[in-house]
Amino acid sequence: MFIRKTAGRGHGTRRLRWLAGPVAVLALYAGTGAAVAQDRSPDGAGSAAAVTGRDASAVRVTEGQVREAGPGGTLLYPSVTSCLTVTVRLAGGGLVGAHASLFQVPGEYRSDRILGALRDRVGGRRVTAVEVRGAVGAWYPGYFTKAVESYGDGETVPYPTRPDPAGLATAVADGLRQPVAKVTVTDVPDGDQTVSDGPEAATR
Repeated sequence: MFIRKTAGRGHGTRRLRWLAGPVAVLALYAGTGAAVAQDRSPDGAGSAAAVTGRDASAVRVTEGQVREAGPGGTLLYPSVTSCLTVTVRLAGGGLVGAHASLFQVPGEYRSDRILGALRDRVGGRRVTAVEVRGAVGAWYPGYFTKAVESYGDGETVPYPTRPDPAGLATAVADGLRQPVAKVTVTDVPDGDQTVSDGPEAATR
């Protein structure tokens, strides 16, 4: 497992009182208070949408979705704030990506279902690398096995007290049934993420 860190932040809100702890952590992590920037496609299906410049042909992956780009293709994850993105690089070329949302977007995968959906999409194809990027400090690794929404009245929702990239790498590796050595975790600031396929592909 290789872990990289850059300055980053993530933030989120939720009206349910039992999420006060996680929201407080997110606000502290952001350093700017609580606000959520989310992307919504007009049809709610996250279909590839027109974007400007060199990302015009990118496959768009919005919150709670799993999508794929063929060999030489590009995935665009818009408005990554309190989210994590998980991109699987395939040996034969191509990318399969998931945009994991801290709080579930209606009609999309919640955090404890998205790795299973990503694993199913990859299927039997060989994986060369898995890249996790986004609001590392906002995520408790257990959210990948029990989502925030699945905690009932009287249950305490766990929340991170510090960034845990090693824990996230292990959780993602377990969820995808891949060796943890293939997983990298990078903490990045808010904004769009673009991941491209190819031997000289750049991520930003």
